[in-house]
Amino acid sequence: MITGNTEIIAHIGFPTHAFKAPMIYNPYFAHAHIDAVVVPMGCKPEDYPTFLRSVFQLANIRGALITMPHKVTTVGLLDEVSATGQIAGACNAVRRTEDGRLIGDMFDGAGFVRGVQRKGLQLQGIRALVVGCGGVGSAIAASLAAAGIGAIQLFDAYAPSMEGLAGRLRQHYPALQVETGSNDPAGYDLVVNATPMGMNDGDALPVDVSRLAASTFVGEVVMKSEMTAFLRAAQARGCATQVGTDMLFEQIPAYLEFFGLPTTTPEVLRELATLKY
Repeated sequence: MITGNTEIIAHIGFPTHAFKAPMIYNPYFAHAHIDAVVVPMGCKPEDYPTFLRSVFQLANIRGALITMPHKVTTVGLLDEVSATGQIAGACNAVRRTEDGRLIGDMFDGAGFVRGVQRKGLQLQGIRALVVGCGGVGSAIAASLAAAGIGAIQLFDAYAPSMEGLAGRLRQHYPALQVETGSNDPAGYDLVVNATPMGMNDGDALPVDVSRLAASTFVGEVVMKSEMTAFLRAAQARGCATQVGTDMLFEQIPAYLEFFGLPTTTPEVLRELATLKY
């Protein structure tokens, strides 16, 4: 039961957006006896700047989860944005400090990075290829840079997105070797597909899988189909892989830490969630 003392995490998106977060967070809160609840709140883009500030006038607000189409707009509405959020050009989590300032961060990339690290991939100093420099690709690139990789190759068919991301990475991580324009996976320790390519059988693949070494770790962001054609092709080459849904469940503990709530493991979240993948 929600009371006046229950802390609210607003899940803000477009009114017709499928709000899935409550089906993952709220079963965990009930299980762990945490007096908090994720509440879906639909908001049109033209109303969002005013709405976001209004939500944080609630006395029992703990924070907000931000989803499309508001992630990019959020960056310009906050008092402080993490380096990851600045590089990604988007925020998907906001909290209020004791003095009333709004702080934002981006956790799509954190979910991906936590997942590959828990699977045993050591990121310090490695070479990574990220194919796709949109929102999720930018977030992953930013989190990989923060984790200490040594070099990153970016590829996107839309050159302005690719070069813009490269510039932001160089600004925030001057020691990181940043290159652009190639999707050849040869010689990389980690290859990330941050595009819809290779989702289904018969689709064009994001990289030439014949150039993948068996020692390369391959990660996917697509969630509609857990084992995509691209991941199956990578596994056939002997590569270790990470499915897209791992990124979702791995990022939730990071969100909980950001909001100052008791955290948990992805395994517990998957077991309790009423949303099944």
